[in-house]
Amino acid sequence: MSELADLLQGMNIDYNPEPGEFTVGVVVLLKIVDEDGDVSLRSCSSDGLSWIDRTGMLRAAEAQELSFIGTD
Repeated sequence: MSELADLLQGMNIDYNPEPGEFTVGVVVLLKIVDEDGDVSLRSCSSDGLSWIDRTGMLRAAEAQELSFIGTD
């Protein structure tokens, strides 16, 4: 398994597609804290995603997250 897969599994990130669904692209955001306590954001994505695919996926995810604000 890859380091990223190990990381996701270790953070209890799980995804089980519904029957007939196929994952065709992935964008991962990582919050990083370095040894000095500085926080940064990094991202990685699957091969074949264009910048417009990545941007569209991030914007759609942002809209979805914003719809959950106040529902906790």
